[in-house]
Amino acid sequence: MPSHLPSTLFPALELSEDATIFKPLHSPCNGAEKGAFDFANLLDAVPAPLVSLDRHKSPDEMSLSDLVVPELCSRSLRTLETVKSSECLEGLLSPSMRSASNTPRLGQPGFEPHPMVADAWEALRRSLVYFRGKSVGTIAALDPTEDALNYNQVFVRDFVPSALAFLMNGEPEIVKNFLLKTLCFQALTKCIDNFTLGAGVMPASFKVLHDPLRKTDNMIADFGESAIGRVAPVDSGFWWIILLRAYTKSTGDHSLADMPDCQRGMCLILSLCLSEGFDTFPTLLCADGCCMIDRRMGIYGYPIEIQALFFLALRCARVLLKPEGGGKEFIERIDKRLHALSYHIRTYFWLDFQQLNNIYRYKTEEYSHTAVNKFNVIPDSIPDWVFDFMPMKGGYFIGNVSPARMDFRWFCLGNCVAILSSLATPEQSTTIMDLIEERWEDLVGEMPLKVCYPALEGHEWRIVTGCDPKNTRWSYHNGGSWPVLLWLLTAACIKTGRPQMARRAIDLVEQRLSKDHWPEYYDGKLGRYIGKQARKM
Repeated sequence: MPSHLPSTLFPALELSEDATIFKPLHSPCNGAEKGAFDFANLLDAVPAPLVSLDRHKSPDEMSLSDLVVPELCSRSLRTLETVKSSECLEGLLSPSMRSASNTPRLGQPGFEPHPMVADAWEALRRSLVYFRGKSVGTIAALDPTEDALNYNQVFVRDFVPSALAFLMNGEPEIVKNFLLKTLCFQALTKCIDNFTLGAGVMPASFKVLHDPLRKTDNMIADFGESAIGRVAPVDSGFWWIILLRAYTKSTGDHSLADMPDCQRGMCLILSLCLSEGFDTFPTLLCADGCCMIDRRMGIYGYPIEIQALFFLALRCARVLLKPEGGGKEFIERIDKRLHALSYHIRTYFWLDFQQLNNIYRYKTEEYSHTAVNKFNVIPDSIPDWVFDFMPMKGGYFIGNVSPARMDFRWFCLGNCVAILSSLATPEQSTTIMDLIEERWEDLVGEMPLKVCYPALEGHEWRIVTGCDPKNTRWSYHNGGSWPVLLWLLTAACIKTGRPQMARRAIDLVEQRLSKDHWPEYYDGKLGRYIGKQARKM
């Protein structure tokens, strides 16, 4: 993705406590059990009236829009107060904001884009997928030198940074089409080996099948039945809610989120996540491979990536939901969960020098409500590398916390989303950025950005990954470097007031990424080598 684009992300994700919500009704897709849908009628039927709302900022948490650099994010949008409710979304975009069909909108005063930005947009447009003449997403990779496998599909999590780029470029229709497509897939009856998945599960990906003889298009979704580990994607539903909020905030069009189908879709996702069971923690229990790290990597339990996305999705849903038709109950449940989840993560997942020293001195086998070592973590289980990695100034949310187990690995996505969603306190956010600065060579190296640190090696790699040949040390999800994570780091840098850190990382990307034809990931402890199985473009 173009490295300059993330700075305009924040208006799209601004969160507010004063929310409007909508009444959940039955989806028109409910009767479809499997096969293709007639999506064209649904897309054409969605109105886009603009609603003028007075939204107040949260009194206790800074919104992301407060952190935008004004000169980078100036927009030529007319104010919502001057737009009639009968005007369609197209009327919201002034001629100066609308982009040509093959060029990005780069008209901000004082903004001189890097030459690779045009190259990035050209590659991104080549990856567009069309269904019945309308763009509905971007495929995972467009590498003619490799077998397609499932890289010719539109992945929900992979499309998010592309969607944000299109929103910032004044092209919201692609995002709206994508949101509606995935929403209709949610209504399918989803079975894997005679077991039916929950109604709220969103697909990991979908693909469009063109029949040139019959001149028809069909769409097929994958809910995990074709995945490497046959694991349903927990993060897809969260990304869908987050992207819906970004679309609404970016365009000012509340009609999409106010649709009964979108309202019902959010409620179904929330029903899965907020259901009562045997859990004693507010965090979500997950299987290995249920998110960006989609292969066996020892993240089963309560991975920080899922918890951070869960928190952000709850905050977004809290803004989008309305109290009518059952929405009030979900709002109350969201409020309770947000309070419990934030306390749990901030308290038990947080690790800095002082907390590491405390864990090192833990007593075990404590039995009472006054126990300090509440998870009965054995101090001898702390890996040696943590003591050298932890600086005096710095800290982060560890990868996982469960009974008698702490995964001390650093995971980039979870920590960056924790900053952006305000799951991390202002002090914790600052400390996370301190850690990245102190351990720049380890976490950024020569190509941003380590998906996790450190890599699993030797006997540990054999046991945890099952000798996975793709996740060898410092490769792919086992300590590989993923340039796509740069947008999250950039956003976190801007929110914490450290744009110079983002500039430093962007400088590294500008030296190689375009020349290397946009590799999926890089290998090596410093991220120096193009990944051995990395797709390009």
